[in-house]
Amino acid sequence: MESTASPASQDTPEPGGQPAASAEGLRLTSVVLYVFDLAQSVAFYRELLGMAVTVENASAALLVGADGSQLYLRSVGPRAPHTIGGIGIQCSVWTAPSEAALKRCERVLKELNAHTTTHVAEGFSWVEGRDPNGVPVMVSHPGPGQAIRHQIISRIYAW
Repeated sequence: MESTASPASQDTPEPGGQPAASAEGLRLTSVVLYVFDLAQSVAFYRELLGMAVTVENASAALLVGADGSQLYLRSVGPRAPHTIGGIGIQCSVWTAPSEAALKRCERVLKELNAHTTTHVAEGFSWVEGRDPNGVPVMVSHPGPGQAIRHQIISRIYAW
């Protein structure tokens, strides 16, 4: 008997390994990141990710990528805590459109003294750095649509 599930739902397993019934078409579009210094963080992410600032005020900014992805930055001041290893997002991972773009991101991180490592695993590469707030940021190529991930990268256990 042939399956009637859509290809997208077949690629998105639920916990326990079963395909999700209604995941088709969903994708992450925005990330909200609290930062110490808004101007410094805007400059960092604009240069690293090539995003444009579309809205900005004294305490927040919205950066938008060419693909429509959004990064909201909100200043919470220099004394706000961020505990690596605590609850919440620990790292943002972005996908570069080409190997050349990934190399550019690596160069930017190195120029900003923010580069921590470069890795190759299972058919994809990634560079990692720390943003001005100490939050890990990674850029990979190719993206999961071109190089399906079959393992959980060990790096996620190190934060």
